[in-house]
Amino acid sequence: MARSAPHAPHLRVRVIEHPDGAMPGGMHDRSNAARLLPRAASVAADMRFCLYPRAPERMPTRTGAATGRTTPSRTRVAAAAAAWRSRHDLAPATGDEARRILLLVDEQRDFCLPRGSLYVGGRSGRGAIGDTDRVVRFIYRNLGNLSEIASSLDSHTPQQIFFSSFWVDAAGNQLDSYREVLASEVEAGEAAPNPALAGWFGDGTVEWLGRQALDYCRRLEATGRYRLTLWPPHCFLGSEGHGLVGAVQEARLFFSYARSAETPILIKGTNALTEYYSVLAPEVLVRHDGEKLDERNETLIDWLLEADALIVAGQAASHCVRSTVDDLLAEMKARGVAARKLHILADCMSAVAVPDPANAGDFVADFTPEVEAAMKRWRAAGVHIASSDDDASNWG
Repeated sequence: MARSAPHAPHLRVRVIEHPDGAMPGGMHDRSNAARLLPRAASVAADMRFCLYPRAPERMPTRTGAATGRTTPSRTRVAAAAAAWRSRHDLAPATGDEARRILLLVDEQRDFCLPRGSLYVGGRSGRGAIGDTDRVVRFIYRNLGNLSEIASSLDSHTPQQIFFSSFWVDAAGNQLDSYREVLASEVEAGEAAPNPALAGWFGDGTVEWLGRQALDYCRRLEATGRYRLTLWPPHCFLGSEGHGLVGAVQEARLFFSYARSAETPILIKGTNALTEYYSVLAPEVLVRHDGEKLDERNETLIDWLLEADALIVAGQAASHCVRSTVDDLLAEMKARGVAARKLHILADCMSAVAVPDPANAGDFVADFTPEVEAAMKRWRAAGVHIASSDDDASNWG
């Protein structure tokens, strides 16, 4: 029996883009799926193509986004989606018998484009390029199989605890990116919060910020999951790099208009004193003085776990995807939810691997082994490690 999909959560989930109105449609005939699928052109290295389909036998138009900076035309996408829905009798997503949510983790320009400040190239150097091409194709191939698409956005300001601008050494010099800051270094005075920032936090004193930084590193290391890593500036709110890659933005808009469906945007990472890799929760919840530092997004967790199938893709596999999946699995285990309802598009994500400019073939940082270990662990837990080419019509 058809049922209505629950609305996306709005508590601490900011919906930036919605369809301009529901559009009726009939039943989707999955037996004709191969005939009905849109064709997506290959994504060039700089994502210059926007991929909304016009007809199965025709290639998508080029929008003039020569460097990926142009935002897709919502009017043109809406018109193309309406024509596609009518031609192929796509039903509104609220009538789906199986509710499948695609969770796109941080498909942002700073991570997915080579010019991005924290491009996730993987060991091949082309990781996020191919990943994005495949995830967009997955969306178009599964217009009738997905009920909702949610996209998280890593969202930062310049002075946060995981940026080098936040830290100085014993001589007062700013620390470098791609290095760890250990609690032992803070204790020894080898690394300290920038004293110029103290007035923005706690009681405004250098002492308060120092205690908080030390406590944060200790709590983070105690989890055994991460140690504090300093990253290059990325995904600043209001910057070009903060936005979704044009091809992904266009695909989610096309889906939204074609299926009269929710496509919520999930903002994470704005707290200056904690990392927020997982879409579900920050790394540390409590301050050194026992006060609340941040909180888990319980509404989002409930919403995601109500789905019949939850599909995850995005960047980076070694950090934000890994933390999100680990948190989802912990919640599923606690609630008695079968891990098999979780599907990981393994070919739509890459590990952070930063080439060493001084030594060809070497890396300043390479988190590929962490991803390989996580995939084995997830598979052993019962998670479906999937491919973007798989048929999702029977998931859930």
